[in-house]
Amino acid sequence: MNIEDIRAYCLSKPQATEDLPFDETTLVFRVKNKIFACVSLDNPDYFCMKCDPDYAIELRDRYDGITGAWHWNKKYWNQVTPGDEISDALVRRLIDHAYDEVVKKLPRKVRDELQAL
Repeated sequence: MNIEDIRAYCLSKPQATEDLPFDETTLVFRVKNKIFACVSLDNPDYFCMKCDPDYAIELRDRYDGITGAWHWNKKYWNQVTPGDEISDALVRRLIDHAYDEVVKKLPRKVRDELQAL
């Protein structure tokens, strides 16, 4: 899965937006102003996603292409390098999970609005 596919899938999530809050090369994807994924335009070979802490450890143990995210809280963020071991289907599931991790911590009213979309 390349950067354009990842971008398109992230933006297909309800109310997802993108911006460059840190510099001109760090593209982040948000829902209701909360970041759920990030990719460096300088190095699109990997990207970072929010993750449940227990699931993050499980993924890191299972896949060599998934590690703690550099420059992010490694307890909650994974760095994913798509490739032979990391299928496109798995990448989509991880993006779904990252999005859901952020949504579940939003106020109930906001969650209900998102579910209605």
